[in-house]
Amino acid sequence: MFDKNILITGGAGFIGSHVVRLMVNQYPHYRMINFDALTYAGNLISLQDLESKDNYVFVKGDITSEQDVRQVFQQFHITHVIHLAAESHVDRSILDPMAFIKTNVLGTAQLLNAAQKHWQDDKAHLFYHVSTDEVFGALGAEGKFNEQTPYDPHSPYSASKASSDHLVRAYADTYQLPVVISNCSNNYGSHQFPEKLIPVIIQNIVDQKPLPVYGKGENVRDWLWVEDHARAIDCIFHNGQLGQTYCIGGNNEWKNIDLVHQLCKITDRLLGRAEGNAASRIQFVTDRKGHDFRYAIDASKLENQLNWHPTQDFEQALTQTVKWYLDNQEWLSSVKSGDYLRYYEANYQDRI
Repeated sequence: MFDKNILITGGAGFIGSHVVRLMVNQYPHYRMINFDALTYAGNLISLQDLESKDNYVFVKGDITSEQDVRQVFQQFHITHVIHLAAESHVDRSILDPMAFIKTNVLGTAQLLNAAQKHWQDDKAHLFYHVSTDEVFGALGAEGKFNEQTPYDPHSPYSASKASSDHLVRAYADTYQLPVVISNCSNNYGSHQFPEKLIPVIIQNIVDQKPLPVYGKGENVRDWLWVEDHARAIDCIFHNGQLGQTYCIGGNNEWKNIDLVHQLCKITDRLLGRAEGNAASRIQFVTDRKGHDFRYAIDASKLENQLNWHPTQDFEQALTQTVKWYLDNQEWLSSVKSGDYLRYYEANYQDRI
């Protein structure tokens, strides 16, 4: 019935939910198996609109569990993997590095082992590993990361992702596993767990709390709209060359302090508050340990070879993002209170 059975790990997370929605709606002849452990950052409420789709299945499972991974491969005859599941917050990795090593390194190894064992036929398969630009370390004031940039991770998070990247390439070389890898810049958009910069600042503006900014706010990030990232993943999944790496960026660099001021301006306007209300509560706080100064991505390989380009004007997409958070305070409350687990128990537990 289905041309492909695609396992999307971490599909209830921020980026994952956007990828799942795009793939389910765009490709009714593919079956999407959303495989997620539903830790604090995974939320099925984000995907309620897909529950009636014939080509969408949710399976609660842990990528670090050999049994969970083996079972989902066998039950659904997995033909392709889009691997997004990861612990992803740098601050959390500094506090608990072993959790990141377990999920990002050992979890990736479990998936690779399962794929290598199950894909012994002559059919087309693909293991697509989604990674981060943080594996490359930090940039100075000039230059951009590209696919030839040497790895130089500086945090437990980025080191764990670098390790998983190397494992994927090793399985390709050793077992001839068909793989592609992408490394993306910072994502923004709807459904992001409120621990990252943009949703934290928006929510603190709403609640009229202090707006914490690391150091002097001069660290620079390249911002990529999450829906453009999902389109890039779709493009690479279908057209990427096996064994290749693709860098995905928004060509959209901002100093943290400038981004916070922009969020203040937009949110004050949408809330009907006087301009400057939110900005008056910016507070500079002790810098993060090992804080990389600047990230920027050269996405020309993806643009030139696969004809992908970011589509959104940043101010327009950022305004759309702020508006989404303002309009979805109930969603924010649910992810912070644990209601996302109660939703799973009420709607899914008896089905699987």
